[in-house]
Amino acid sequence: MSLSNQIFVFNNINLSPNASFEEAFSVVKRKLKRLDISLADISFSVFRKSIDARKRSDIKIVYSIAASGRFSAKERGLLEREGAFEVFFREPEFEIGSEKISAPPVVVGTGPCGLFAALLLAENGYAPIVLERGACVKERQRAVRAFESGSPLSPDTNIQFGAGGAGTFSDGKLITRINDPYSSYVLKRLVEFGAPEEIKYLAKPHVGTDILSVVVDRILTRIEDLGGKVYYNTKFQKPITDVSGRADAVLTSRGEMKAGAVIIATGHSARDTYSSLIELGMTAEAKPFSVGMRIEHLTEDIDKAMYGDFAGNENLGHAEYALSHNTKVRGVYTFCMCPGGEVVAGASESLGVVTNGMSRHARAGKNSNSAVVCSVFKEDFGSSPLEAIEFQRKIERAAYAAGGSDYSAPIITVGDFLQGSLRSEPSRIQPTYMSSSGRVRLADPSTYLPKFVCDGIKGALSAFDNKIKGFAASDAVLTGAETRTSAPIRFTRDKESGLSLGYDNIYPAGEGAGYAGGITSAAIDGIRTAMLIMRRYKP
Repeated sequence: MSLSNQIFVFNNINLSPNASFEEAFSVVKRKLKRLDISLADISFSVFRKSIDARKRSDIKIVYSIAASGRFSAKERGLLEREGAFEVFFREPEFEIGSEKISAPPVVVGTGPCGLFAALLLAENGYAPIVLERGACVKERQRAVRAFESGSPLSPDTNIQFGAGGAGTFSDGKLITRINDPYSSYVLKRLVEFGAPEEIKYLAKPHVGTDILSVVVDRILTRIEDLGGKVYYNTKFQKPITDVSGRADAVLTSRGEMKAGAVIIATGHSARDTYSSLIELGMTAEAKPFSVGMRIEHLTEDIDKAMYGDFAGNENLGHAEYALSHNTKVRGVYTFCMCPGGEVVAGASESLGVVTNGMSRHARAGKNSNSAVVCSVFKEDFGSSPLEAIEFQRKIERAAYAAGGSDYSAPIITVGDFLQGSLRSEPSRIQPTYMSSSGRVRLADPSTYLPKFVCDGIKGALSAFDNKIKGFAASDAVLTGAETRTSAPIRFTRDKESGLSLGYDNIYPAGEGAGYAGGITSAAIDGIRTAMLIMRRYKP
């Protein structure tokens, strides 16, 4: 009787920061020998690697080790009693429908949702048409560098728009809070296209903007090689629908294009598209989001505060944090933490300043940064989706004015912010926003952020300082405004079919539609949306 290959994972293997993978494997090998399970033909790999830094004097690297082999029923029982658990890696499972599709499916947007949806469709013979309002990766990189050097903002090719979407310029962080079986599939595919192998097992995986841009380009090339078409600098304007709500074409800046189905994966910043879809009659609702500023510290300070004498250990890398504080009314939390990174200019509309954070794969920058944001509720802006968008836009335009009306960002030291003064220029910690051109200006955050946001962040900084000593250091730098933490609206869709309510073949998807909160979850939503189309239509 042949036995199928199986994978069992052993959790909670705590070792010193100087321990190697082999030492973690040895722990599992000893357990197998004790169970009288032969090591022949069993392979070992790291399933998960995380850092336990709760005690600076006793930091541990926590491994989960996978043992892969052919185990008998008796051996499987022994492994389970030892605390190991069996894992299954899941590929997308789908049925192919019988309905004839009238034209290729159109995918709007090349962020993670659109990329993974188009890739799955292309690999299964559907030859999708992919629309991207911005430029390809290389042209986009040039446009971003030009803007940071003082050239006019391109409203369609910037940090938010262009090949890869906003994720390309935000470090490629792949942390997800959803427990979805396709998470490992997304990581595996990213590795196939050039992401580092370590993202498969790191508890806080990241790719890095420098590598992610290559990965994105390769995915788009693969889609085209399989018969799909990618149109850059092509702005989706609206679906062209009949009385039944069926879209047989889409209107774009290039004119009309036939469409058999439409996946709208625009990302969280396509406000003009939001407005046109709402005007068309697509059902949308406002949802809570958060706004605030970016905080910067020296990377070495954060490393020392969190790792103590272990700071600088190569196996630990640079320290990461995720902090939260409850004001009894609102939540204040850190978001999108970038060790050894920089604060970038994320504007996508004229006369607005938006910040984001990114780092390259090596995370070798002098500063570490994260967003410090406060929750915003519907009653803060009204209740409609367009009011939510206007709330964000008002902050961005006020930040633009506070920075001097030339896309310079308003900054303030933490000491001045907490004391209600404005007198300290950054010294030891230099802001990284547009650092090549030095485009920052001292400004009071109360001139562009609502009072409840400023008050919430002030209270949270003290609480965060109790968790990480020096977090509220007087010379840490705050840069505003951080407004694009997530989409402020959600397009409602049918839970079973994924269709926009009242429409026959339009599928809102990803973070821009309000159904994801990061690269991995957006990619998964794109995969699941593509599967819904394949379940209905023949290639």
